[in-house]
Amino acid sequence: MTELILDEPTRRLCAAIADGSLAPVRLAVVAPGEYGKTALLDHLGSLCDSTKIRLVDDAHLLGEDELSALGELASDENMGLVVAARPRPRPAGLTELLGRMRGQIVLRPFDLRQVEQVVGAERAAAVHARTGGVPGLVTRRDIAELGHSLDHSDPATLRLLTAIEAGADFELLAEDFDDVAGQIELARATGLLGQDGTLLPVAVSALRTVVPVEQRDAVRRRLAELSLLRGGPLLPMARNWLGEGLSGTYCAGFFTSAAGEALAAEPALAARLYSAAVDAGTPAGEIGARWAEAAARSGDLDTALRLADQTVANREAEERRDAAGVAAVALAHRGSLDRSAELHRWARAGSFAAIGFFGTGRLTEALAQLGGSDEDAPPTLLSGAIDAMARGIAESVTGSPAVALSTLVSAAELLEPVGDSVLLPDTPAALAAIVALHSGELSIAEPVLSRALASGSGGVILAARHRLLLAWIAMVRGDLTLAEERLAAAGSALEPRDWLMSVALEVGLARRRSDLTALRRIWGQACEAVIRHRVDLFTLLAFGEFEVAAARLGDEARIAPHLKQARDLVTALGDPPLWSAPLHWSGLHAAILAEHPAEAEQHVAALGDFPPALSAAARSWLRVLRGDVDAVEVEAAARGLHAAGLWWDGARLAGQAAIRTSDRKAMVSLLDCARALRGDPEPESTEDAVAPKLSDREVEVAELVLDGLTYKQVGERLFISAKTVEHHMARMRQRLGASTRSDLLSHLRELLTR
Repeated sequence: MTELILDEPTRRLCAAIADGSLAPVRLAVVAPGEYGKTALLDHLGSLCDSTKIRLVDDAHLLGEDELSALGELASDENMGLVVAARPRPRPAGLTELLGRMRGQIVLRPFDLRQVEQVVGAERAAAVHARTGGVPGLVTRRDIAELGHSLDHSDPATLRLLTAIEAGADFELLAEDFDDVAGQIELARATGLLGQDGTLLPVAVSALRTVVPVEQRDAVRRRLAELSLLRGGPLLPMARNWLGEGLSGTYCAGFFTSAAGEALAAEPALAARLYSAAVDAGTPAGEIGARWAEAAARSGDLDTALRLADQTVANREAEERRDAAGVAAVALAHRGSLDRSAELHRWARAGSFAAIGFFGTGRLTEALAQLGGSDEDAPPTLLSGAIDAMARGIAESVTGSPAVALSTLVSAAELLEPVGDSVLLPDTPAALAAIVALHSGELSIAEPVLSRALASGSGGVILAARHRLLLAWIAMVRGDLTLAEERLAAAGSALEPRDWLMSVALEVGLARRRSDLTALRRIWGQACEAVIRHRVDLFTLLAFGEFEVAAARLGDEARIAPHLKQARDLVTALGDPPLWSAPLHWSGLHAAILAEHPAEAEQHVAALGDFPPALSAAARSWLRVLRGDVDAVEVEAAARGLHAAGLWWDGARLAGQAAIRTSDRKAMVSLLDCARALRGDPEPESTEDAVAPKLSDREVEVAELVLDGLTYKQVGERLFISAKTVEHHMARMRQRLGASTRSDLLSHLRELLTR
């Protein structure tokens, strides 16, 4: 130590010893190692006459004869005596000697200000945290010096410190040491334990540097054995042992048991612990399914599928069916619902298998799996929720949509208390939301999804699905900003099923904003997404959005095979209205954009009367396209869509009808309706709301010109000549009363955004 730092009482005491005012001196200095006893004695030695005072260091190491001699010296009133010792060990002679002292010099850890005096202000906080302010540790420049001190420690004390560094608690230490309390006191006397009994960080580093790996591993193996015999929590120690390359029967069992503890709340940690168990010697086939489940629940589906497949292929593995269930869940997230259903059937998970078969149009197989779960399984909340989820989907296909939605919502509520710790291919909340979206019950869908997010239903791998469905609800309501926020919250590292929905949302947002540039930009990803994810019942909303976008871009051929699969799937299920209606609704709008009136009429006829809002709006659309605009009927249909949650669609119907009517009064009324359904403020005057009528072709030309295309490019896109495009623009300029091209574009932009 370059400079001894003493508190004021100790400094005054040293001065009194030096000037003789305290004679004869009989003082003890009892403190743990590294507290500065030797430095204090050196300081006194530099101040005092060595012929008048005896300074004794490390008295706890002296033998009985030496202690006896010091006892005789303590009887000499002409000689001062200062004895320094650690609190432990405490031989009888030392106890007797200390009893003859008349006072004690107290040494304490440095506070932050004192540490700052040694190492400077910048390093003070960090050094204080690492050393606990223990003076000798604060002043050490090299951890090797502390290692040298540890090398000379009693073997039992060093073993105890190593066990504490490994995470052993008092009860576990008591299993391995005869006098654990005494051993802990000896360890505390080293100065390496904090006030709370934990090792100081600098001591942890020193032990890991000094103690040979084989000795540290031996201590850990012994602790693993004792922990397994005792029972109780293993995770506190197991966290610290990861990555240390431990092996042996007890360590393998220790890691396996610790992973089981972590699985429910910390699946990522559980996966690492299962990996450590295999490295330690546990056969992978014994824990493959549990390891795969942990990986899947932490979002690592690649590892989950690899482990599950290896376990299923291992005929000796006891967890083959469980592993098949994990693989089935992963494949559902990956967009292979058909293969997922088959694996669930093999795993005897009848309810999940039924949902998968319904989702892929295999009606007979789905019905055969209903109620096919293990009859001996206890009637838990989880099993009840899963069975209800399957019954709800069955009802949506073969029965009443209202009953289906009610059943799925009940299943979602049943799962909430336990759903954050189970591995699921889908949640009842997500399926309830999809059914609600199909039936126009958005006011039911949103709270179900919000509760699922709040309760963590389905764990981390299903959080994005819930957020994406919430974004979809916002989009169809016309709240595009909120939809974008919810889409962003879902993240970008998505599995194929979620990525499909994410891309469909981007497509839908671009279309609703009439942003043709953005729509073209995302369209390539949309085409990739439909290739990566096979059509299933629960993705029809996304494929419907792609159908309308394809028509808008004139790229129907690329999406046509997938749409045929979607319609074939619904047909295989008997054309249940709940599932077929949205397909016909999107088909209607695609036909409108593609100018295929006969196809549009087919979709209107196929819609029938379910749901009422869609069927009424579809019929109204047909009449509007023919130029037969009944403002009262259109407003009723538009408000019906709004009531069903399709706010944007309702506003669009009213707005398009306003563009196509020649009745000025009807135009104003319909524009007011569209504005109200969108939630826009009222215009300053009725005249501001009046928009001239544009033909369908003029609308298309205007949109493309506003997107920045030249007349030639517009003509190529619409298969007309550039001269015809120019004529369309001239007529619109005259009708709108625009004096310049920029004025015309401004009028068109305002008109089309209405």
